[in-house]
Amino acid sequence: MMNLEEKIEIVKEILKDKKVAIGFSGGADSTLIAYLSSKVAEDTLAITIDNHLFPTGFVENTKKLAKSFGIKHEIIDIDFYKKEYFLSNDSKRCYACRNLMYSEIEKLAQEKGFDFVCDGNNISDLVIDRPGILVTYKKGFNTPFIEAKLTSKEIHEYLYKNDIPYSRSTTCLATRIPTNTKTTEEKIKRIRECEDYIYNNTNCEIVKVRDLGKFGICEVDNLDEILKEDKFKEINDELKQKGFKKVALNLSEIDDDEYITIQYDNGSFSYQLPFTINLENTKKQIKNGIINESENTIELNNIQINQNGLITGNNFKSYEDALFNFMEILSKLRRNICNQR
Repeated sequence: MMNLEEKIEIVKEILKDKKVAIGFSGGADSTLIAYLSSKVAEDTLAITIDNHLFPTGFVENTKKLAKSFGIKHEIIDIDFYKKEYFLSNDSKRCYACRNLMYSEIEKLAQEKGFDFVCDGNNISDLVIDRPGILVTYKKGFNTPFIEAKLTSKEIHEYLYKNDIPYSRSTTCLATRIPTNTKTTEEKIKRIRECEDYIYNNTNCEIVKVRDLGKFGICEVDNLDEILKEDKFKEINDELKQKGFKKVALNLSEIDDDEYITIQYDNGSFSYQLPFTINLENTKKQIKNGIINESENTIELNNIQINQNGLITGNNFKSYEDALFNFMEILSKLRRNICNQR
């Protein structure tokens, strides 16, 4: 397996001497892409979408980071409150959102003469239930981190080692609202105000307040900050003033250091993905590597892909060998948006 520096060098080679446009949120992934591109690309353009649904300070942070890297920066304003389908908030919400944003990024990049358009998706994103990756494939956006097999944990490690600032809070606030529950400006306003209160009164860096109507569920990266000095009582009172009847604390801390581990034993591995596989679309990516197939499976030389999301393999020399081959196949998988396990 490659070490972190070797993976970073692969990314640099991918970006080198190109005119790179980046979908830029100022989070860990897009920040590192922008930073590396600023060092090796011919020119770099960071493109930020302001959809009115991001946490407080989101746009200002992207401006600050782009300026610190000395790269061009464009902001596209899209008022998602005027997008009725998005507000309906069905199971394809994230796909529809990314499709709209990436269409605008693609259009602006072409207008500005940037022919290498990329995003910060990393290999860890491919084992999480994030259907927006299908838009990346559909638009043909480049994914240097996936090519280099960089995980979220490795990206954070590199940013930390090189003292590169980034925001740990860049996720869309609409993700706090359960699917098939209408998204409204009032709900987003309440979520933003509740999260801001927790940010401003604790040292938590990641805060999410899930809006379940009468119930609010708080998720943070540092439970001690909530539990010390009875801070949770103040948060409970504040969130109830915002309209929640009951407030709960998720006892599982948010951990954004995502990485991939497989179940491995004596040359064989297995991994259960949290979504089902579209075998027909997956076969188009694999092309000549298939040795057998059925209605529910695709068999390669030493890997089997099951429609239910289970990936298995055998005859590997080591855990590292199995993990590398699993990561290789991940970028070829095409998932279903609906009908998850």
